[in-house]
Amino acid sequence: MIDLRLLREDPEPIRASQRLRGEPTTVVDDLLRADEERRAATQRFEAVRAEQKSLGKQVPKATGDERAALLARTKELAAEVKAAEAAATDADQALRRAHLAVPNLVQDGVPPGGEDDFVVLREVGQIPDIPEPKDHLELGEGLRAIDTERGAKVSGSRFYYLTGVGALLQLALLQMAIQQAVEHGFTPSITPVLVKPESMEGTGFLGAHASEIYRLEADDLYLVGTSEVALAAYHSNEILELDGPQRYAGWSSCFRREAGSHGRDVRGILRVHQFDKVEMFSFCRPEDAQAEHLKLLAMEEEMLAKVEIPYRVIDVAAGDLGTSAARKYDCEAWVPSQQRYREVTSTSNCTTFQARRLNIRYRDEDGKPQTAATLNGTLATTRWLIPILENHQLPDGSVRVPKALQPFLGGRDVLEPVR
Repeated sequence: MIDLRLLREDPEPIRASQRLRGEPTTVVDDLLRADEERRAATQRFEAVRAEQKSLGKQVPKATGDERAALLARTKELAAEVKAAEAAATDADQALRRAHLAVPNLVQDGVPPGGEDDFVVLREVGQIPDIPEPKDHLELGEGLRAIDTERGAKVSGSRFYYLTGVGALLQLALLQMAIQQAVEHGFTPSITPVLVKPESMEGTGFLGAHASEIYRLEADDLYLVGTSEVALAAYHSNEILELDGPQRYAGWSSCFRREAGSHGRDVRGILRVHQFDKVEMFSFCRPEDAQAEHLKLLAMEEEMLAKVEIPYRVIDVAAGDLGTSAARKYDCEAWVPSQQRYREVTSTSNCTTFQARRLNIRYRDEDGKPQTAATLNGTLATTRWLIPILENHQLPDGSVRVPKALQPFLGGRDVLEPVR
């Protein structure tokens, strides 16, 4: 949620943020109106309740006609208080709905525009010269590392098996990510993959992208699309000690419906319904959030350097930001078979947006509770197998193992096709 104090002081920056996102400004006006109506309803309720309490103290002291008049008025007030309380409750609920409809305030400097209007900040690494490159699925099938045919037989389209060296490669990648996170002071976590609605709503995933989320109706639980949800909700309704950022690295399976067709993206394991991921998550003071965002990005780039794949970093345009993000950087790895860069990591600064929804606070120097800031970033995921296999492929279909990954694969330096 955005800070209502900012809205009351000057709603124009919030309208400007909506225009940058390419979204209607009417939600800002709706929120202003709901805030005013809630305050008016609350004042009305408090006024009639105060009168009721005052008269209640006068009745025992009154006699005769005065007592009769007070009792009559008290009876009237009981009905008025009940009606005013119901109106205040309705106004509170209307305010929350209007509040949840407004996305985070876009940070200064974020590029305007939509999905294709990102700004490339840098390109890193040498794009390999691979004549007629095989794609990751052809390579994975040759290594007997990826089996999409049996995945579809057992579970349907966009499911797969990672077998043999495929399973080992993913485990190696995620273990290396956890090791790096621990070296940088992150607390490793294996998180729940089923969460309550308030956890999903609190992180901002039940808005525009709710259709991508699996829901278990019988249990009223959601399958997470990222451990960001469980990590964010971990400290819900708590007051933290934030002398410095509090950092976690969550390992979990993730689930996304991925509705619709994406052309070549349906081949292999680029867009799938289930995958594993190590996600970084930070709680910090708002004034430390921008520096923390750059740290998470540096962590992602450190991992990409370890797997020796060329990539670029982009500053995502406002219209392509998620509901909770004020700014987002993506790292996109080079995919030889497609001759283009594809997203493999994202890191978002969510400022105080999620923490306000989840009631996560810290105490300032005066001991007063303040809303914390939250940030997230991908450290490794199943999708990374695509650029690793393709960029390190050899003419005979074998795949070179990046040096940093070799200790996690028993020292193996080459993955060879199964003849």
